[in-house]
Amino acid sequence: MKLIKAEVLGYCMGVRRAVTMAEEALKAAAGVHRVYTLGPLIHNPQVLEQFRSQGLEVLDEAKLPEDLRSAVVIIRAHGITPQLETALACKGARLVDATCPTVKKSQMKACSLTEVGYRIFLAGERCHGEVIGIQGYAPACLVVGDPGEAEERAQTLYRSAPAAKTALLGQTTIAPDEYLGIAQAIQAYFPNLEIIDTICKATRDRQHALSKLCPQVDALLVAGGKESANTRRLLAIAEAQGKQAWLVERVADIPPEIRAYPVVGLAAGASTPDELIGLIAKALNRALKRKA
Repeated sequence: MKLIKAEVLGYCMGVRRAVTMAEEALKAAAGVHRVYTLGPLIHNPQVLEQFRSQGLEVLDEAKLPEDLRSAVVIIRAHGITPQLETALACKGARLVDATCPTVKKSQMKACSLTEVGYRIFLAGERCHGEVIGIQGYAPACLVVGDPGEAEERAQTLYRSAPAAKTALLGQTTIAPDEYLGIAQAIQAYFPNLEIIDTICKATRDRQHALSKLCPQVDALLVAGGKESANTRRLLAIAEAQGKQAWLVERVADIPPEIRAYPVVGLAAGASTPDELIGLIAKALNRALKRKA
């Protein structure tokens, strides 16, 4: 029996950057200012709990304090709407923008396309922080979660504006085949659809590494937070390839039945810390040795 890790796994650049910025903000504000994030900094429960223990508090955007003049507010890696950013600044908050640079690029592209009259389709999860943030830069954009919804929205737009200039942007963590399917559904009504490549390279790399790993293993664990979109997509890719797979947030989540498989794979989402990956790998190796 043996364990094989994906060639690429764990923190991406954007997540590592956000974590570093939060650590620096806490250090600089120690004993002077309260430090908040607007919503979860990243989608990993262990990292969030560690930050909570260091005094990092989470703000609910629906219940913002009236006065934030003595506070530092970190904008999460997924980004926020410009309207919310303005509201925080007006309350006196000192803002630390930890928005992933790739997400920021999508926000700016949505803004520039809207300014020149494009109708934008945004492929992704409607309630995800990144999608909500991008919508703030393109309020009239049409959010679509799958090809069926994309076709329906495209058909409706075509009826009212058949000559509309259209563009497609995607959540940075969307799978390439999902994005292509959505694009093709829209192109049935708008053949000149401008498809913007907004998928994060780190996402592509992790998905490609997982696809390469799947044929080599009998079962697979994906380490990461259950709220993480990119981690859930890794799980879906493994299952689509016919592999028995589990998403595990901590060592205690490793299923006992994993010992029944001769070769086990380990992948991890872009918001999964190296420490957790190491602990899960160590626990798997112990389990596999006992079985052997």
